[in-house]
Amino acid sequence: MSREHWERQASNWAAWARTPDFDEYWKYSPAFFELVPPPRGRTLEVGCGEGRVTRDLARLGHRVVAVDPVAALIRLARETDADNDYLRCDSAALPFADGAFNLAVFYNSLMDVDDMEASLQEAARVLRPSGTLCACVTHPIADAGRFESRDADATFLIEGNYLGPRRWLELPLVHRDGLSMDFSGWAYPLEAYFRALEDAGFVVQCLREPPAADEDQRWRRLPLFLMWRAVKS
Repeated sequence: MSREHWERQASNWAAWARTPDFDEYWKYSPAFFELVPPPRGRTLEVGCGEGRVTRDLARLGHRVVAVDPVAALIRLARETDADNDYLRCDSAALPFADGAFNLAVFYNSLMDVDDMEASLQEAARVLRPSGTLCACVTHPIADAGRFESRDADATFLIEGNYLGPRRWLELPLVHRDGLSMDFSGWAYPLEAYFRALEDAGFVVQCLREPPAADEDQRWRRLPLFLMWRAVKS
């Protein structure tokens, strides 16, 4: 379901992601890159989309190979960036040798892959011993409910079963400044992510829940994103 969703949204996403200072990436990604270790060996980005995280990793000196299952997104990434390698493949079946990379990055892609647990197992396989995995996801709390209004002190309401299995969130289409985007996707509880990391042999080194850095006071009270760095044990 997720792959088909992103095939339909590819052109919308490229326009959205490539508009400077437009979405949350521009506000939150600096906190993520603080977790990313300095360039060493090869870096793999899983779920690269149209390529903006890969391009930023390259600007930091990383030698990046980026993968995504969506043909339209890989095409858009290649058209924009000829300096890095972009491959179409399933994150649960990576076409790389064991221990081929020093760093694996999942930036807001673990909640979009079709098999999150298998994707982390594959990331562990292609990382060298003591290799690093850095990830950002929409915070499971943010995915579990909604603010009842746009007021700074609005109540945040969690509906349904937070502790249930993964669920598909049918989110309303977002319209902003002439652009539109459907962010529907999978949602998981915290334990699902960290049990999958545990099962794949990762040890979490650090974790961040950065507050909003803009005028929206609501997301200074609750985290919108969850970020971590883990090491292959």
